[in-house]
Amino acid sequence: MTHSSQPSPLEARKSSPLNGRVRVPGDKSISHRALILGALAVGETRITGLLEGEDVLNTAQAMRMLGAKVERQAGGQGAGEAVWSVRGVGVGGFAVPSGALDFGNSGTGCRLVMGAVAGCPITATFDGDASLRSRPMRRIVDPLALMGARVTGQSDGGRLPLTLAGARDPLPIEYRSPVASAQIKSAVLLAGLSAPGVTTVIEPEHSRDHTELMLTHFGADVVSVADGAHGRKISLTGQPELHGAAVTVPADPSSAAFPIVAALIVPGSDITLDDVMTNPLRTGLFTTLREMGASIEESHVRRDAGEPMARLRVRASKLRGVEVPPERAPSMIDEYLVLAVAAAFAEGTTVMRGLKELRVKESDRLEATAAMLRVNGVKVEIAGDDLIVEGRGHVPGGGLVATHMDHRIAMSALVMGCASDVPVKVDDTAFIATSFPDFIPMMQRLGAEFA
Repeated sequence: MTHSSQPSPLEARKSSPLNGRVRVPGDKSISHRALILGALAVGETRITGLLEGEDVLNTAQAMRMLGAKVERQAGGQGAGEAVWSVRGVGVGGFAVPSGALDFGNSGTGCRLVMGAVAGCPITATFDGDASLRSRPMRRIVDPLALMGARVTGQSDGGRLPLTLAGARDPLPIEYRSPVASAQIKSAVLLAGLSAPGVTTVIEPEHSRDHTELMLTHFGADVVSVADGAHGRKISLTGQPELHGAAVTVPADPSSAAFPIVAALIVPGSDITLDDVMTNPLRTGLFTTLREMGASIEESHVRRDAGEPMARLRVRASKLRGVEVPPERAPSMIDEYLVLAVAAAFAEGTTVMRGLKELRVKESDRLEATAAMLRVNGVKVEIAGDDLIVEGRGHVPGGGLVATHMDHRIAMSALVMGCASDVPVKVDDTAFIATSFPDFIPMMQRLGAEFA
């Protein structure tokens, strides 16, 4: 597997004010999709700002194993910025891989590539690390089976390692997703590229739309319309010829969440983050933090390949507890962990509703988040799928946080330690490399004290 078995513990101590200007890594969701669609396109796709974390590098290697030519080239528009070149095989053109496709810790990479493979007449085995092997895949492969793909081998409960035989004659379907999940939607749409006619996904709430925007950027015909009060109906016309395209990956709002919350809770802090994606389907955290009283200012707004981005200035703020509605969950599902940290430093109770999806991430993030807070002296409760945090304006700290091989728990705990009364210890930070390889040195450049 991808990761070393040696844990890498770390302690975060109360920091002086955080200051500086940084660009957090490229967005992971965009990075995965740029590689996958580049591999399914005809011609060359050139990608700048790609997140070079383990998750994305595993997707790049999977694309190589499926027949695409993927190369990292030094130099770009920015100083020292790498450009990634992908020469694709065309829709339905993946080759049989020579071995298992190992996605390490990445559920996104694994599930999206399952969709892409499902539309090709090949068989591939999908695998990952211990964390990914524990996560459910059935809700992805069930709709793919309706399109003609077959699972020919799997672990108990539909888990990895899983062998998928793609459809020789993929069928277009209309699929009503039981949950708002960009991964389910994307897998079905990617499989639908190879099917004649129109493939449609109907979701109960509008999940992040990066796949639709990027499919359009590469030349596919995608139509997205409202369906009911909060839902969405997305239709893709199958068998397009996708063409290689230039993609500039914006900075990841999920990664930006960590220095943003750190700056808000460490008194006197004032930081600037460049080119952060501001797609409204990804900025629920920013909305919530502003409701809590956070000072987050936007400037230098622009778009690239349909995705909006802006420069953010964040200053330390006195936060107050709020209620976060369940319909906001799809726009901030990865950010609830670090929002819980902000809530612990706020005055008053914060209620985060409708967090069922957190139970099927890298770990049971709902339980892990509550445990992270409790061990550091914060009063927290889980009521059904709701997380309730009692903020008292400060966090005692002093706890040892079990990360469960989850990068976001590790980063959230380190952020908490930057402002807690007593240092916070994290049992393992090795998995941070899956999404944010430069997190620790970048936070130290801003003034965070880790040891």
